[in-house]
Amino acid sequence: MPVTLDPDAALVFKAFQEAGRPAYETLTPAEAREYYRQARFVTNPEPPLLKSVAPLAIHAAKGIIPARIYTPMTLRQSNGLAPSLVFFHGGGWVIGDLDTHDVVCRKLADEGQLIVISVDYRRAPEYKFPAAVDDAIAATAWIADHAPELGIDAGRLCVGGDSAGGNLAAVVAIAARESKSPSIAGQVLVYPATDFAMTHPSHREPETSILLTHTVIRWFRDHYLNVAADADDWRASPARLETLAGLPPAYVLTAGADPLRDEGEEYARRLDQAGVAVTYRTFPGQFHGFFTMGKLLDQANVAARDMGAWLQALK
Repeated sequence: MPVTLDPDAALVFKAFQEAGRPAYETLTPAEAREYYRQARFVTNPEPPLLKSVAPLAIHAAKGIIPARIYTPMTLRQSNGLAPSLVFFHGGGWVIGDLDTHDVVCRKLADEGQLIVISVDYRRAPEYKFPAAVDDAIAATAWIADHAPELGIDAGRLCVGGDSAGGNLAAVVAIAARESKSPSIAGQVLVYPATDFAMTHPSHREPETSILLTHTVIRWFRDHYLNVAADADDWRASPARLETLAGLPPAYVLTAGADPLRDEGEEYARRLDQAGVAVTYRTFPGQFHGFFTMGKLLDQANVAARDMGAWLQALK
């Protein structure tokens, strides 16, 4: 479909082009990680003031999973316990970490008036599929089990993430449904990757090849998956699941100039058809990754406020 970038998004894309930004597929994973980490100083907005930000060690069968817990100045509480969002950062399962999404987590804690716990799951290619999935599921279960000591209401625990993190959040919600534990109150899926088939029209449209391209996605896929057959596993491609019924309420966001646009929209539609309460938001003039760029793109701040309002409205 025709895509016209918002004026500010077009300026940001032009600036990236003029800066000679290297394509991730031309870099090693270590180089790509450092490049992504450095970009945050240019794109991240000023963070809101929080009550506290602290490291957290999550104990899992595979070892300690590093995490970070964010408590806002204004916190919704009932009987001394607050709602929470377990957040999984984006980065194609290869790049991204607690620092690249630090400001996003601060904003979500502030806007949602809830505790946010950001999880630093193992990344590929050092740890291939399903290591990130295992860590995401284990971390969410551990947080639910330790909810009272973390000041969290286990009945108001949500999961969320952007891109690869949105994939992990969707998978955690499904895993919780399958095992009937823990209870997940909601899922926030920001331009989520949902199907490694990568055959939706938005993967082929030249207008969507902005920063995240189909070639870069293949680079991420090849680092993350072990063999082609992994793509058929719902833990890699949650859209492959036959039914999405019984999943928690979902907030799904897509961007118009994004190869993942169509699969995110289709996932939201399938959730709705399965009887899941869905709030779908699309930002037609933005590109993949805009959500972390609140210093340059005000639509990122609009999205954070909208997400926060949705989180506050959850029962």
